[in-house]
Amino acid sequence: MAPDGYAWWYLDALSDDGRHALTLIAFVGSVFSPYYARARRRGPADPEHHVALNVALYGATRRWTMTERGRASLQRTATSLRIGPSAMRWEGGVLCIDLAELAAPWPARVCGRLRLEPQLGSADPVLLSASGSHHWQPIAPRARVSVDLDAPALRWQGDGYLDANWGGGPLEDAFVGWHWSRSALPDGGCLLQYDVQRRDGSLGSLNLRVGHGGDIETLEPQAVSTLPSSRWGLARQAQGPANLATTLEDGPFYVRSMLVTPWRGQTLRTVHESLSLQRFSSPWVQALLPFRMPRRGG
Repeated sequence: MAPDGYAWWYLDALSDDGRHALTLIAFVGSVFSPYYARARRRGPADPEHHVALNVALYGATRRWTMTERGRASLQRTATSLRIGPSAMRWEGGVLCIDLAELAAPWPARVCGRLRLEPQLGSADPVLLSASGSHHWQPIAPRARVSVDLDAPALRWQGDGYLDANWGGGPLEDAFVGWHWSRSALPDGGCLLQYDVQRRDGSLGSLNLRVGHGGDIETLEPQAVSTLPSSRWGLARQAQGPANLATTLEDGPFYVRSMLVTPWRGQTLRTVHESLSLQRFSSPWVQALLPFRMPRRGG
């Protein structure tokens, strides 16, 4: 991977009973890390010296982990990735994840196993930045996820999603921010919507329907709905009519939400995120981040 590059793999899951949610992001070149940002300001930085596994659990039991580690803690092949004591690997078309993380800022173990079985095939990569530096690819737009954790003690199954992002250079150099969402459709398909605001002032909007057979339909972007701002004052918006159900993660530069959205006579559960890279770059946010993102090893 080139200096100042990055790649991350994003997984989310919602339990069938609606009581639990989970997000996992594996970073090589941790784009939201204050340590990686500081290293890049000094000159070209090695992304493999800034790796992290972010796990967020939502529901009656909440946990947040994002310990950054150095290159000695990284092992990767074409089908596997190990970051410190945690690992993920493809086995017979199933993504198997072993977790052994420590939550922050209040220490608590997050240990156990996840399994993600894709139900829809991978979509083609999409170029999001005008410079050609940022790519996004839905790997499993729809999946079944099994959660089997020892700490905290959680067992559930639900609907899931997996994608990948990769590129070069700081995200804040290419984007002002974005809004993204994914919705599981009643017919077994998935609706993906992405709105980006680029640094050059241009906008990009995607509205993709992935059918239950894996076919991909590009729909016209819908009119924007304004949602309530987060407690940190971040703007939230979505394509088409939408109502805010709950806020899962409310941070100074990022907010993750659950929406209720109408779709052709049906009501969808929608995972939604809004990101402000202008806010991320501000000195006061950079000063706050180490409390949630400790670094170990180099």
